[in-house]
Amino acid sequence: MRGFLGLLGVVVLIVAGLMAFNFINIDQTQRAALPQVKVEGGQAPKFDVEVGKVEVGTVNRSVEVPAIKVERPAGQ
Repeated sequence: MRGFLGLLGVVVLIVAGLMAFNFINIDQTQRAALPQVKVEGGQAPKFDVEVGKVEVGTVNRSVEVPAIKVERPAGQ
């Protein structure tokens, strides 16, 4: 895949160089046009959904937190 991309890049550079020195001249002879699309009728889907109920609340609680004591080594 990497080799293919490298080869494609080299081809693009060669074509760009040829276009720069007028060895290749590309002129647009006809304008592009989008196709005519006509949409009629139709209906969006309808859904009947029943979901579970979630209740969110808060409760005050007391939690014991361990005490941390840091002692420096002797001599510092």
